[in-house]
Amino acid sequence: MPARIKTEDEVIVIAGKDRGKRGKVLRVDPRKQRVYVEKLNMIKRHQRPQQVAGAQRPEQVGGVIEKEGPIHLSNVMLADPKDGKPTRVGIELLDGKRHRVARRSGARLD
Repeated sequence: MPARIKTEDEVIVIAGKDRGKRGKVLRVDPRKQRVYVEKLNMIKRHQRPQQVAGAQRPEQVGGVIEKEGPIHLSNVMLADPKDGKPTRVGIELLDGKRHRVARRSGARLD
């Protein structure tokens, strides 16, 4: 089954604490069916500073850091490139190649 949502796509969250917000997909985890969306579902993690051998100062800063958490694929929908509203994604065959198509407007997505 082809990937419906890919990195760099603009998506709208349709369920959960960030419902109604939109953002750019940073990465997709197809095995776990999760996406990471820029500045959405922010979680806090405690991180220890990492010391690189031979360096005087730690390379990575420690403390409490905020980063994007995963969102299930079923809780996001692709934003239609024409009107910006949520749309389903279809697959269209042209010249023997698969192309993603917005079902709402019919616009090609790639």
